[in-house]
Amino acid sequence: MATQTASTGFADTKRHYPILDGLRGVAALMVVAFHLFEAHAASRFVQIINHGYLAVDFFFLLSGFVIGYAYDDRWRSMTVGEFCKRRLIRLHPMIVVAMLVGAALFYFQQGVPFPKIQDTPLWLMLALMFIGMTLLPVGAALDVRGWGEMHPLNGPAWSLFYEYVGNLLYALFVRRFSRVALGLCVFLAGCALVHHCVAGPQGDVIGGWSLDPAQVRLGLTRLLYPFFAGLLLSRVVKIGRVRHAFLLSSAIVVATLAMPRFGGEQAVWMNGLYESVCIIAVFPLVVYLGASGDVHEGPAARACNFLGGISYPLYITHYPFVYAYTAWVVTNKVTLRDGAPVALATLLLCVLLAHVCLKYYDIPVRRWLTRRYMGKAAAPTLASKPLA
Repeated sequence: MATQTASTGFADTKRHYPILDGLRGVAALMVVAFHLFEAHAASRFVQIINHGYLAVDFFFLLSGFVIGYAYDDRWRSMTVGEFCKRRLIRLHPMIVVAMLVGAALFYFQQGVPFPKIQDTPLWLMLALMFIGMTLLPVGAALDVRGWGEMHPLNGPAWSLFYEYVGNLLYALFVRRFSRVALGLCVFLAGCALVHHCVAGPQGDVIGGWSLDPAQVRLGLTRLLYPFFAGLLLSRVVKIGRVRHAFLLSSAIVVATLAMPRFGGEQAVWMNGLYESVCIIAVFPLVVYLGASGDVHEGPAARACNFLGGISYPLYITHYPFVYAYTAWVVTNKVTLRDGAPVALATLLLCVLLAHVCLKYYDIPVRRWLTRRYMGKAAAPTLASKPLA
């Protein structure tokens, strides 16, 4: 079935899964809400939308699935360099904008949570902006916020860094793996994930955004199982037919991410077990359900198209606004009740900015880059939409 994605404007012969686009948007909205509520949380044990951070692991699984589906059968006519160009064209324009947004709002984020901002000279902030545009991570010596982030102007860029790692692993090695070899990788990565979640001191997968060894290990742990599992799913699963798949799969995603924390401080392993089940079993089920349904017209189709379009711009540009909101809340001891109108306005502003970036920057720039550097070749429909 020939399709054409609004994101690229180029035709492709592969079937498109609009529900997976919509699910990515649902998860992105949950991430924004999670981060806004997080400003009011005293600890990880009393957070509202407590498991919103699992959206990143869901994105990694979606990414593995669509990368495998879109590219596995293209390697006879595509080089590693061409694959990398396609992924850079799709992912990197918004990374540049994300760092611009982070730089523009940086000095508006001064407050109790970020003690280093007021002492950060302009030249250093601008240097970090340009470094961030390359997505190269920085260490503690260049921490200008106090949170130890590898991308201090826009923290969530850490997951795009690991997205690139996953893409390179696939292009250089994993694409050649047999199903058995890939299945073994999935099993081993799953064991590492469960061990971290259940036997680790935190009982969760929170982290991965710093360059210290423990955080890098956690970032790789969060990447490898879902990315490999999504790739394996694309190779072995037989897509069925599921009615109302968008509503059903969206409800599962929202419920999974909004679930309160299990076990409390005395039994963190219970929460680790919950997160292991979510990443290892629930998220693959959601991807299967989303791929097994379809939407052709009406509200569901429009919702999937809109949510899929804004999902990546929303995810990669929202956090500078969250920094500012968090600084305001913590510095002024704003309660959730008093801060709710500002939080809602922030959410709407982030959605509006994502839509504007998509329509007036991301689509035109990617279209131009594709024509300039890929000739007549178009980016594959599914892989044209990143799953950060």
